Amino acid sequence: MNIIPYKPGDYALLTKLWGEAGLPYKSEGRDSKEKIEKEVKLNCNRFLFAVLDGKYVGAVLATHDGRKGWINRVAVLPEFQRRGIARKLVEAAEQWLDDQQIGIVACMIEGYNDESFEVFRKLGYIPFEGMRYLTKRKFPGI
Repeated sequence: MNIIPYKPGDYALLTKLWGEAGLPYKSEGRDSKEKIEKEVKLNCNRFLFAVLDGKYVGAVLATHDGRKGWINRVAVLPEFQRRGIARKLVEAAEQWLDDQQIGIVACMIEGYNDESFEVFRKLGYIPFEGMRYLTKRKFPGI
């Protein structure tokens, strides 16, 4: 298996993978083709794919603000889950963040997603008690 970076023009591969993996995305908002293609040109984030025998089987997004890094949008096709692909994607994202000299890496996992929660716990992520997460959105689909 190889871990490769997203390159401009890979949007259809990414959204197909997200859809097949059951990962919801906001195609009219923050996950639109225009937004993603713009983001990949910035130095503060990196989309990565897991490719096995020429097939795109997983993806992850690593971002940072110069102080803290985030692991986002981990997705692995169902038939390839439980093979360590998510772990390898997260490790590659962590390595990229380390190369950017980011010392704190965080992730947010929606309450229903117990499987992802356990994957991150096994990778050494510690739940942070007592924090509330709030968002303010310009429109619902963003």
